[in-house]
Amino acid sequence: MRATPALLRRLWRYYLLYAAGFVGLVLLLAVAERFGLAPRWIGQIFLFSTIAIYALIGVMSRTSDVSEYYVAGRRVPALFNGMATAADWMSAASFIGLAGTLYYAGFEGLAFVTGWTGGYVLVALLLAPFLRKFGEFTIPDFLGARYEGHFARLVGALAGVLASFVYVVAQIYGVGLITSRFIGIEFEIGVFVGLAGILVCSFLGGMRAVTWTQVAQYLILIMAYMVPVVILSYQVTGVPIPQAVYGKVLHELGVKEIELFTEPRENEVRALYRQRADELARKIAELPASLAAERQAQMQRVNELRTQGAPARELGTAERTLRDLPHTPDEARLKWERERQDSLQRSVPPSPHAEAHPGPDEAARDSARLNFIALSFVLMVGTAGLPHILMRYYTTPGVREARRSVFWTLFFIFLLYVTAPAYAVFAKWEVYSTLIGSHIASLPSWVVSWGKVGLVKIEDINADGILQLAELSLNSDAILLLTPEIAGLPYVVSGLVAAGGLAAALSTADGLLLTISHALSHDVYYRMINPEASTQRRLVITKSQLLVVAVIAAWVASLRPDSILFMVGLAFSIAASAFFPALVLGIFWKRANKWGAICGMLAGLGITLFYIVRTHPFFGGSLGNAWFGIHPISCGVFGVPAGFLVIVLVSLLTPPPSAAVMALVDRVRLPDAGKVRA
Repeated sequence: MRATPALLRRLWRYYLLYAAGFVGLVLLLAVAERFGLAPRWIGQIFLFSTIAIYALIGVMSRTSDVSEYYVAGRRVPALFNGMATAADWMSAASFIGLAGTLYYAGFEGLAFVTGWTGGYVLVALLLAPFLRKFGEFTIPDFLGARYEGHFARLVGALAGVLASFVYVVAQIYGVGLITSRFIGIEFEIGVFVGLAGILVCSFLGGMRAVTWTQVAQYLILIMAYMVPVVILSYQVTGVPIPQAVYGKVLHELGVKEIELFTEPRENEVRALYRQRADELARKIAELPASLAAERQAQMQRVNELRTQGAPARELGTAERTLRDLPHTPDEARLKWERERQDSLQRSVPPSPHAEAHPGPDEAARDSARLNFIALSFVLMVGTAGLPHILMRYYTTPGVREARRSVFWTLFFIFLLYVTAPAYAVFAKWEVYSTLIGSHIASLPSWVVSWGKVGLVKIEDINADGILQLAELSLNSDAILLLTPEIAGLPYVVSGLVAAGGLAAALSTADGLLLTISHALSHDVYYRMINPEASTQRRLVITKSQLLVVAVIAAWVASLRPDSILFMVGLAFSIAASAFFPALVLGIFWKRANKWGAICGMLAGLGITLFYIVRTHPFFGGSLGNAWFGIHPISCGVFGVPAGFLVIVLVSLLTPPPSAAVMALVDRVRLPDAGKVRA
């Protein structure tokens, strides 16, 4: 079914009214804030009203039709599919994590922008039109048909579940950050509260509900991203076009960096952190005796305070310190090593924001350059291998619309990516100009609020009562959400940014959960276990699996496994290694066969997972085990070439695919080789 002019007019009318209504809500809350509405209420109104809107769209779009549930009836216009795909793409990593990464990494963070943008070029040229021409519902559908059997389908389904699960954990983690801060609840509870908003759309209406909700979410998230940086740009430069003027601010920031990094008290603080790092290294080397001595000293301290009748607060602090001591030497080693690394990081000045591939020597600069290239490559091919993104192009009416949809996706993503570097520069300018050098006793209330969430830490290590740069720790995932408060903007702007972050996380989480449930219910259950299953039974299985996976992902997110951007990067490596070689060769090389694809996907995925376990501390690994100094986030740089190589070698050593598969490749790849399967 094609998108009719009447449908287009109706969609334009609905979403223009929706956008106008949301702008009206923002203005109303701004006026209410001037008249004394408490910030807590502003945050709650933003979050609950937007979730209610998404829920309403989900309820109105509920369906029991298989085609509507899996691919939105294949009638989503190119522009709106591009907007929905952009929302699906602009996850918590893009919205929340990217600005923070650029804040800390500076030039090096542009690897994310470069890789992700280039990835959509690959999608447009190599995959989206051909997969849409193939038709069906999922990526494993293509793998099963192209590589003749359920084995390739099963490997593809499991790889898709793994990549999507890691990705969705990052989104739910972002939801937990937002809800815990702006509703005032514990992070672990915030994760599950936010989960309810994620489930409403995907559970009721599948791809149909998710598509129309994602369009609504894109409108909110792009407004939320643009408004604060436009205000900041006007405040700092007098020009409300941050993309055009942030270069001037970047130059001034470079001057301020030199002043801060060479300031005497700053050097004093860094020397103290160096001493702490050395002391922690000594304690680690002397384990287990150092742990026993530490426990004995702390017990003596508690007893002395009790004997002296010390204030309850001081005694409670000492008792809590004793209680929090590691119980075993292994626990102490891990804890003290993390603290040592943190102290070492604080003991050296950060790299200048605009410096490309920084490092103390040529070897370090070469390593930074190599990791920049590796990360850009992984993100590029990972984008072209993500199942939840590729599935979006199944929803267009035809091949031409799929190509146009990719163009619109790039345009809508560009609006955020061209703004993110400016956001990071203005955020750092505000921190350096208004926060550093302030009296710690007079810091604003947001420091305490964000401190309770664990995303802002301040330590007056030299006891001078003044905040030095090294004494301030801002979690990279909090930079975007924090900046309006650091700059002293009205709280309604902070609430707007929170609503945008929530929209970004929810939109991506919805698409990812659908991908996981579709892989398990459609590709595994329906295609392999029970092909005779009724439509109703298939939808029941899909929804039940979606619920189970969502709860498990929320539990994992509550453990805080790593930063949002790292978890997303890992998902990209998994998707790149498992899918990209098999999909590209499946379309453009007829000789690729079943055993080649199966072995290639397993080899690429196996090498990627092996590398991440060996190099990432969460799994007990160490960067000392890295190959060529490549960071764990870029582990797919080894898996992708391995996948290509194994597919080619095994395919050449085994019989070619059948004539039917050869015809399928021609039908998919050649313009006039057959009709589009609808």
